[in-house]
Amino acid sequence: MVQHSSAEVGNRLRATIAELNRKLRANSSVLDLTRSQSAVIGYLDRHGACSTADLARAHGMRQQSMAAIVAALTDAGLVVGSPDPTDRRRTLLALSENARTELTTGRLQRADWLAHAVDAALTPDEVARLADAIELLGRIADQP
Repeated sequence: MVQHSSAEVGNRLRATIAELNRKLRANSSVLDLTRSQSAVIGYLDRHGACSTADLARAHGMRQQSMAAIVAALTDAGLVVGSPDPTDRRRTLLALSENARTELTTGRLQRADWLAHAVDAALTPDEVARLADAIELLGRIADQP
């Protein structure tokens, strides 16, 4: 069996994941967002409602910069604000129903594309090997 260095495998893995991500984005025609906007939508989807200050902290940026991103998402109907029930001076931001629908549609499109790509590119034995490799990738992803 051919031996590969961890650095070589890591570099190939990074490049392959980047290419796969590009193809997944290209095959999901739902939301046309900047990376910053996508990051905010993803954060709100994973963590729920929070303030602009919370978003800015989570993404390591100034609150004013985050406010501009949030304004664009609000104007697009993807984010809605409501008063914080514990502090009426704060506004909590959450995904709109439209954003949730678009996220679901996009995920279904990407899953469909990926399933077709796996079927087209791999033999049944290779699909089984890929399934085993996903376990290994999960262990890598769990590293700090």
